[in-house]
Amino acid sequence: MKAVVKTAVGMDQMEYQEIPLPEATGDLVQIKIAYSGICGTDLHAFKGSYPSTKPPVVLGHEFSGVVTAVGPEVKRVKVGDRVTSETTFQTCGVCPMCKSKDYNLCGSRRGLGTQINGSMAEYLVSREESVHILPDNVSLLSAALTEPLACGVHAVIEKGNIQPGDFCVVFGAGAIGQMVSQVAKSQGATVVMAGLTQDAERFEIAKSCGVDRCVDQLSEDLKSIVMGLTDQVGADKCFECSGAVPAANKALEIVRRKGTVVQMGVFPESHECIWTDLILHKEIVYVGSRSQKPSSWVKSLELLAAGTVVPEKIVTSFDSLENWRNGFDKMMRGEGAKGVITCDDTLK
Repeated sequence: MKAVVKTAVGMDQMEYQEIPLPEATGDLVQIKIAYSGICGTDLHAFKGSYPSTKPPVVLGHEFSGVVTAVGPEVKRVKVGDRVTSETTFQTCGVCPMCKSKDYNLCGSRRGLGTQINGSMAEYLVSREESVHILPDNVSLLSAALTEPLACGVHAVIEKGNIQPGDFCVVFGAGAIGQMVSQVAKSQGATVVMAGLTQDAERFEIAKSCGVDRCVDQLSEDLKSIVMGLTDQVGADKCFECSGAVPAANKALEIVRRKGTVVQMGVFPESHECIWTDLILHKEIVYVGSRSQKPSSWVKSLELLAAGTVVPEKIVTSFDSLENWRNGFDKMMRGEGAKGVITCDDTLK
């Protein structure tokens, strides 16, 4: 089968090549891939700056498809099922994080598209526990973005404890910021998205998905806008999705006393200057939100089935598996909100 393979560490080192078809042994489910999203993690892997990527490996971990074979130990999933899958392929199974199904925090976790061959291919195999059968009314395109949606659910609902009526500020207009905004709106929050001038196209997408206000921080004063909209109280919740340290510090500045700031973005350095004085004196709850876990997927599929979130609305470009590099180039130039690799557009 054809696949996009990170062949070695370092910049680029990627090839579109023929590799063996993965077999559905044991509890594994073989999936013919319909769509595979291009994630920021994939771009970091391309640049050689993501240490979790262990070449040689097929990239891609946001996907949907149709089951084509199942291993002898598979009990729930059937050939012909329309599915998506969590990225977790293997965990230790015995640590406290595994016992509570916080697989995203297992120190021995191995994931699809990083240590195990992923979805930028014609087929992949995933363990049955990670596979989710899609509701009939959910498109394969939207389903391919269940993983970033689940990241949003984990941050907004499970870590941010969003409540109806909350006033939220989302920093970052990319795919994760878009998903966080959709999840927050689905829970009854007022949402302001903060970005930059180059995010104009992304702002329009966000507004079409229900975001109440978009702020270009290069031409508008975010703090004045937020304070004006909250009677000088500040935001209840802020979500840092951009990976920019100034955004995190701005979140600490504009969040209300006893408010919550959730960090999703990965900063350039492991040690950064954060405005800790504000955390102390405003009694801010500063929370990390890493990836997603099984419960995040269950809630995501509920939201998809209800139609309260529609991830495919943020897709701005499609490229074939063979033309994967074109898709990567567009995302690295910051064009649009979300690029998707079409592996088989005949699947329904």
